[in-house]
Amino acid sequence: MAEGTEPIGLFVTRRARAVSRAFEATLADAGASLPTWLVLATLAGGMHESQREIADALGIEGATLTHHLNRMESAGLVTRTRKPGNRRVHDVAMTDAGEGTFAALLAVVQAFDAQLRAGFSSRELATLRRLLQRLAFNATGTRSEPEGGP
Repeated sequence: MAEGTEPIGLFVTRRARAVSRAFEATLADAGASLPTWLVLATLAGGMHESQREIADALGIEGATLTHHLNRMESAGLVTRTRKPGNRRVHDVAMTDAGEGTFAALLAVVQAFDAQLRAGFSSRELATLRRLLQRLAFNATGTRSEPEGGP
């Protein structure tokens, strides 16, 4: 490492936190939170309905998800129902208000994504993805996503 050069892990961590804080502030300005967006986006994808599936998809503990779902249910964004064949399983669904909130947040998220992509070519973005995937692999020894791209 060159004299005075910040270690790459620290450099990436600091930049990732800055981007994350900016994204969370953007969602807050739209009246939402990151957990709200993540849950709504997961439900909108249609692949996960049970609380356990959603928690697994988001990589969070069930109790943490329950906390977020309690707030979202109180706000009228989701409903939870027990599965008839297995009363221990709760299915989660978006309400009409949740679908409206998701649509509004999707526009906000897409605008933020466009802001992040500004000034980058498609090729540069593909290279950035590959480099970040390589850093993640070097840190963990596992590939979390396929590399893809040119």
